[in-house]
Amino acid sequence: MNKSIIFLALFILTVSCDRIDGPGPVDPVVSLVSANGIFILNEGNFGWGNGSLTYYSYDSARIYNNLFETVNRRPLGDVPYSMFFHGNYIYIVVNNSEKIEVINNKSLESVTTITGLISPRNLVLAGQDKAYVTSMYSDSVRIIDLKKNKVSGYINIHQTSESAVVINQKAFIANWLEGNEVFIIDTTTDLLIDSVEVGKEPESMVVDNKGLVWVLCNGGWKRDTFAELVGINPQSHVIARRHVFPALESSPLCLQADGDGDTLFYIENGIRCMRTDAAELPADPLIGDDDHLFYKIGINPVNGDIVATDAADYKQNGVLLIYNRRGNLKNSYATGIIPGCLSFMVESGHIME
Repeated sequence: MNKSIIFLALFILTVSCDRIDGPGPVDPVVSLVSANGIFILNEGNFGWGNGSLTYYSYDSARIYNNLFETVNRRPLGDVPYSMFFHGNYIYIVVNNSEKIEVINNKSLESVTTITGLISPRNLVLAGQDKAYVTSMYSDSVRIIDLKKNKVSGYINIHQTSESAVVINQKAFIANWLEGNEVFIIDTTTDLLIDSVEVGKEPESMVVDNKGLVWVLCNGGWKRDTFAELVGINPQSHVIARRHVFPALESSPLCLQADGDGDTLFYIENGIRCMRTDAAELPADPLIGDDDHLFYKIGINPVNGDIVATDAADYKQNGVLLIYNRRGNLKNSYATGIIPGCLSFMVESGHIME
């Protein structure tokens, strides 16, 4: 066992929310990342470089904070924003540090750091060994060679980009900041082939079990445009479903789908859910605010748990909240500062965002 893993074992013994009991020593890395659980990226304060990695284990019902820094003896960086799993690696996109940290998915040790990026936001698989990285400030999408773990090219879409999904060898890329388009890239040729006009500031996207690309548009920060939830047909590139939020002040965010792909969830004055075939938006939240500042949500693809992060006051440590599928609170745990992206580790060994 190398030094970093030994250090991680000592760390877990001291920071676990409970004392570790058992008949004998357990390899801490296996107990953390080979079981059922949730990775949480804590964004930290912008410009402070205090972002961190947390893991919650369903099997032990314990949470482990500051894992990247503990294993690698250096900070993760400034605003870790999203995660991506491929092969034996976990890719952590660190927005304001303009890098992607590549770590081993078992030991959590650093493998390499990908640079040459401009305000990267989200990473999406675009081929067997290829990924696309969106950017808040660049007008192009970077292409990552996942064999060499290096930037291999770019695709100029003439706008900034945020969320991304891939279906049927097409990447759907949302233009978020003041934008109202979803760009479509042919992943076999890396060429921009089309765009779809949607509501203002498309913030997040998911694909349902019928292949429809759902786009949540928050209406813009000025609140001068109604938010929308639209469904794009990935073959024809036309909007097949459209729901308009009834109030200008509505500012929904963080669209997610359940493991079956037939129910959508998002944050808007609490956590709301709706069937993909629903005729209208839900009038009431499934989970009320209850003085929480919900920041991100994720749906456990196996048991249907609704998992949310509470950013508190954006200065102190946040909270991980785990609800069952009926919206009843099961547990809550302290995390790092501004807990954001949630990625689920399931028994198959894959991460589900």
